[in-house]
Amino acid sequence: MSNHTVHFDSKLPNIQTNIFSIMSQLANRHNAINLSQGFPNFPSDPVLSDLVSEAMAAGYNQYAPMPGVQELREVISEKIASLHQYNYHPETEITVTAGASQAIYTIISAFISKGDEVIILKPAYDCYEPAIELQGGTPVLVQLRPNFTVNWKEVAEKINSKTKMIIINTPHNPSGAILSKKDMLTLEKLLKGTDIILLSDEVYEHIIFDGEQHQSASRFPGLAERAFVCASFGKTFHNTGWKMGYCAAPSYLMNEYRKVHQFNVFCVSHPKQVAFATYLKNPEHYSNLGAFYQEKRDYFLKLIKGSRFTFTPAKGTYFQLLNYADITNEADTGFAARLTKEKKIASIPISVFNINDEDNKVLRFCFAKTNETLEQAAEILCSI
Repeated sequence: MSNHTVHFDSKLPNIQTNIFSIMSQLANRHNAINLSQGFPNFPSDPVLSDLVSEAMAAGYNQYAPMPGVQELREVISEKIASLHQYNYHPETEITVTAGASQAIYTIISAFISKGDEVIILKPAYDCYEPAIELQGGTPVLVQLRPNFTVNWKEVAEKINSKTKMIIINTPHNPSGAILSKKDMLTLEKLLKGTDIILLSDEVYEHIIFDGEQHQSASRFPGLAERAFVCASFGKTFHNTGWKMGYCAAPSYLMNEYRKVHQFNVFCVSHPKQVAFATYLKNPEHYSNLGAFYQEKRDYFLKLIKGSRFTFTPAKGTYFQLLNYADITNEADTGFAARLTKEKKIASIPISVFNINDEDNKVLRFCFAKTNETLEQAAEILCSI
């Protein structure tokens, strides 16, 4: 048997197992309540599951069209037009994807080359930077203010001739903050006359609270003309394991995207696409999500009101940040691990998403859980 080991240079030498996997594994090992990884612990709508089964029984089990089932792209186009008053052509400007992460990776792969710079607002979801680095690009990081608002002056100072793309995320993971209309108008003005592509990660588009309105890049002509908007059916319809989503962009950008998409996944689950094409025709299936999750947010915060944690209610997503500075000076990574092992509740430390691992003593908790789970979690948090 050969003892030879192949030597190679890692393309991602500094990347380890991501924090979501680490904390979920730790939660499983210690039988802890898992409020770390962002997934609901309740089922998706049985109507949707039945539609998938019916599509399978009807024979939709072979390859779907590369850009997605036409009927589904049409209903997505109609949904965006209804919500944001922007018309994407279903034939040339919408592609169904294996979740938003695949869309994001493919967008970056299609447009970022060696030497290109991509501006990212930190804390940021952890799939952006590795994808950029794999293409030879350089992430240019801008830290959000302590209240998770954007310093647009600092963003403007980072833009130069090498800037190829800016990535935004609203509603924002991990903070639960949202970008305002003023933010989007400022960004629109900032990008005017440039060749900078905007990647707008809007996977929590329907989960927004307190009467606020989602400010999609699609709403702003000067952004829509240069933007990829990425969305997730998994986040919206409580089935993250299905890995289904889509992206929308002007045809001149989408044409380039599909050149890569066809060699990446080619197409995604055919029966699920057929099911979503029917399911999305009823706007009530997504229009009530904000109220649904706001009720869970409010219930969770009411339950922990007497705890030593402090918080500002999330404006969107199904994540709530809790500040523990009044409890301990431990690093957030250490405190999160200790809570999982000793108190049997798992969360996500925010420092891992910040520039230089800046630690503000904040943990992220997912409240997309049954009331019973939230009650059990709150009992633990109030005992700390």
